[in-house]
Amino acid sequence: MVQDTMKRSFTGPLSGLKVVEIGSIGPGPFGAMLLADLGADVIRVDRAADPGLVGPNADFRTELLHRGRRSLAVDLKHPDGAGVVLSLVADADILIEGFRPGVAERLGIGPDDCAARNPGLIYGRMTGFGQDGPLAQHVGHDINYVALSGALSLIGRQGQPPTPPLSLIGDFGGGGMLLALGLLSALFERQRSGLGQVVDASMVEGAALLATPFFGFAQTGTWNPERGTNIVDSGAPYYDAYETADGKWLAVGAIEPHFYADLVSLLELPDDLPDQNDHSQWPQMKKIFADAVRGRTLADWLAAGEGLTPCISPVLDVDEAPAHPHHVARNAFVDVDGLVQPAPAPRFSRTAAAVDRRPPLPGEHTTEILTDWGIDPGRAADWLRSGAVREAAAET
Repeated sequence: MVQDTMKRSFTGPLSGLKVVEIGSIGPGPFGAMLLADLGADVIRVDRAADPGLVGPNADFRTELLHRGRRSLAVDLKHPDGAGVVLSLVADADILIEGFRPGVAERLGIGPDDCAARNPGLIYGRMTGFGQDGPLAQHVGHDINYVALSGALSLIGRQGQPPTPPLSLIGDFGGGGMLLALGLLSALFERQRSGLGQVVDASMVEGAALLATPFFGFAQTGTWNPERGTNIVDSGAPYYDAYETADGKWLAVGAIEPHFYADLVSLLELPDDLPDQNDHSQWPQMKKIFADAVRGRTLADWLAAGEGLTPCISPVLDVDEAPAHPHHVARNAFVDVDGLVQPAPAPRFSRTAAAVDRRPPLPGEHTTEILTDWGIDPGRAADWLRSGAVREAAAET
């Protein structure tokens, strides 16, 4: 058995919170990561047979979405598989699952099964379309949920197709982060009622929620439906990224008039520019801005901008960002077992959060978890012998 020698300190604001995460992909792991980052004891229930990762990464040790928790490998189709999970649920505050509606019930670990063991359990359900409605059983990924939400229609340059925004809007912002907020809200309510409840988090609804102000803009005539023609969608000349003389990129975001004036001064633009918000002149102005920025290196622009307020920033690559002096001063990135990664956020004045456990192998902590969570040693041994649970194979 492989053992993770890193011991958790549980110093964050969620120290003492016990979470069972039924292994899934994308938003569920992100929500569980947020809770683990803030100090919760999160147990990830991985598949006992043929676990695998979906996406560009195939190495569990570098899957940063799984950081900060321990892994128990369970065969949920084994006659005792549901019993393993329910034994953990009896002592848990939260359960997170990301199955299609009805699957958890068929496996014997649905909300009613869990509530029978623990009426105070907060049961988090993470799906694309929600637990009901005509699309509830449909499959999809981030792009599908963001498309249906209306948010994807807003993202892209003029004359170009909608641009997939990585997995940031559906999976992570509208999915996992919204799920974490819902779970903690239900925990707060439990202090009054003493009862648990089901949190139904849908990525479609979460993505739409992130776009709330833009729904308002669209209905009040302040937003042009054509992509890439508005202030913050790359339409405005003063809100875009421009290539510099050395092939790097400078981001500018000078929306307010006084910031815009400093940007114009910095770029040494002509005095007879059209009005800042004359939309009809924006295409012409963007060319003027682009030509000006191309005249110096990125470092030159950043140095010249010191002492002004032009709202400029370097567009940093992911390997550059951790070394930026501001991030270094704030300890905004951490190195855990050679993997540089964003530190937990936000910051807390008394109960500091920390990443103190690398991503686990499936089943790496099976025996340790069963012991720590008070499972009878004889029962745990029976589960291991029968194959209901397994331990990770030794690393080579």
